[in-house]
Amino acid sequence: MLNHTPENQRLVNLLARVALRDQQAFKELYDLTSAHLYGVALRYLRTASTAEDILQEAYINVWQQAGTYAATLSAPMTWLISVVRNKSLDHLRKFKREMESTVQSIDAVDAGAEGQVDAIADHADPHELFSAATEAMVLKRCVAQLDAPQRQSLALAFYDGLSHSELAEHLRVPLGTAKAWVRRGLERLRKCIEAQRQPATGRAS
Repeated sequence: MLNHTPENQRLVNLLARVALRDQQAFKELYDLTSAHLYGVALRYLRTASTAEDILQEAYINVWQQAGTYAATLSAPMTWLISVVRNKSLDHLRKFKREMESTVQSIDAVDAGAEGQVDAIADHADPHELFSAATEAMVLKRCVAQLDAPQRQSLALAFYDGLSHSELAEHLRVPLGTAKAWVRRGLERLRKCIEAQRQPATGRAS
């Protein structure tokens, strides 16, 4: 049995008005529910900026689909939570697919690097061949140590040639977030590669 509290009834009325494209009702609905729904998104997505973006997308869905809400089937907040939950899960599934694609891209680059090593094998002396193979292995190890967003951002930026703005649009994150992922990813790669090289340099000296 549905809980017909004054608060629920107010939300039901607001959703009915939103279905009629009442912008003031939409603003009131947002003001009343956004804080709670943001918490729902954040529990799924763990990142504040991503939760904010998904929340805005969820409210676009609410604006477009308010006419499908049936007060006899669920409480208004339950329906709103389901919209946010579904958008969050869609984002997570999309991110998982993109990460799998990124891993495949990185594997393809690794394979290409191995092919290059094979191609120069007949012409390089043993020291050059060892150096090329070592560089490829170091890069592969360091890329594997990156956080998932940094790894994906670098793959899209450098392997697929996306600009910062294209990267932000593709990942559906703010431009500043996309730039930060690339910058931090490059910094971590640089430090990792330097750390991997130091022992070899020390042994050579």
